[in-house]
Amino acid sequence: MNRCTDRTEAIALAAGARVVQEDARNLSKIRNKGLAAATGDIVVTVDADSRLHPMTFHDAHLKLSQDDCIGGGCLLLPERWSVGIILTGLALLPYLARYRVSVGCFWTLRETSEAIGGFNPDFITVEDVDYALRLKAYGKERGKKFGCLYRAALVTSCRKFDQHGEWHLLKNPSFLRKVFQGNNQEIGDSYWYKPGR
Repeated sequence: MNRCTDRTEAIALAAGARVVQEDARNLSKIRNKGLAAATGDIVVTVDADSRLHPMTFHDAHLKLSQDDCIGGGCLLLPERWSVGIILTGLALLPYLARYRVSVGCFWTLRETSEAIGGFNPDFITVEDVDYALRLKAYGKERGKKFGCLYRAALVTSCRKFDQHGEWHLLKNPSFLRKVFQGNNQEIGDSYWYKPGR
């Protein structure tokens, strides 16, 4: 949990989940706190306000049971569609095509995540891209592939479009460039760490 202002913690506890707290305005530190508390052989990280597919754990386990897979991500879909959201997705394609990794959800063996050092706290944003690239490189060194769960797509919230407008990223290309630079605390604060989440 990270400075949550709704009932997420109470709901998670009632469902039997273990909750850990990390108040840093840094997604890498938040994710690493959860990874450090994990006790299973397989770890899965997921963005806030996103819904895992019912088959995510099954399919991730199946992939990791094969000798040629180091881990991977999921196909990412918005919870709703609009012209602005579609065009924003197209604007993001050059960035994602450059790295050829998915974002939003990752799955791998806990020992593999530890071997690559978890998420890098030097990244305020796009820490997930950095993690995926290092996971992919680590796998390549060992003759293993970075996988993607296409059937078990991750459905992500459109709350940022609701808050900032569906054309926000298209109207502010410099904002998007700063996000992908990864080291701008002001950008991270304005988009991810605002109070009242």
